[in-house]
Amino acid sequence: MLNPFVDLLAEIIHLYMICVIVWTVVVTLISFKVINAYQPVVQKIMRALNRLVEPALRPIQKLLPDLGGIDISPIILLLLLNFARSALYSYFYNL
Repeated sequence: MLNPFVDLLAEIIHLYMICVIVWTVVVTLISFKVINAYQPVVQKIMRALNRLVEPALRPIQKLLPDLGGIDISPIILLLLLNFARSALYSYFYNL
């Protein structure tokens, strides 16, 4: 029998992964000056995404060495979230 709480938690992890991807794309577009960071809508979106994503990225960034301006912490966070979602499914559904 499927557990709805496991499915809910897996969907929350998936939505958080989407937030990390959107944050990464928006930050990249801002750094290449494709998006104007001074627009009020962009500022609101970035403020919301920063509040969601930065607390999870900060510990990863502290552990990583300096790579010369390349930030791979979102990739590591996405890998960890994907691992957590897979472990959640395999633990609860393969008992």
